[in-house]
Amino acid sequence: MADYLLIGSRDPFESNDVTRLYALAENLVKHGSKVTLFLVQNGVLSARECAQSATLSSVAGNGVEVLADEFSLRERGIAPDGLVSGVSAAPLDVVVDQLAEGRKAIWN
Repeated sequence: MADYLLIGSRDPFESNDVTRLYALAENLVKHGSKVTLFLVQNGVLSARECAQSATLSSVAGNGVEVLADEFSLRERGIAPDGLVSGVSAAPLDVVVDQLAEGRKAIWN
């Protein structure tokens, strides 16, 4: 089974695609794939305590590695210690490393 890197860049309050991306990540894990959900740009907004954060914590609790881009967090004034349970801050290097490993990438 293939491993995946899902990149979420959309604001969870402006796009319903975000919940579909979270569901895709969970379904891939259920079917045996290793999945990283890397949040960038406005995608990091759900990583702080908000209406969407419970869903994101649930995704992480179901086996998806959830990472938030450090630069995107800084741009939006979100401190790494203010992230919800299951989400970690990470450098963009993670994306490059996982692509080099051969992960299949989906950008939303």
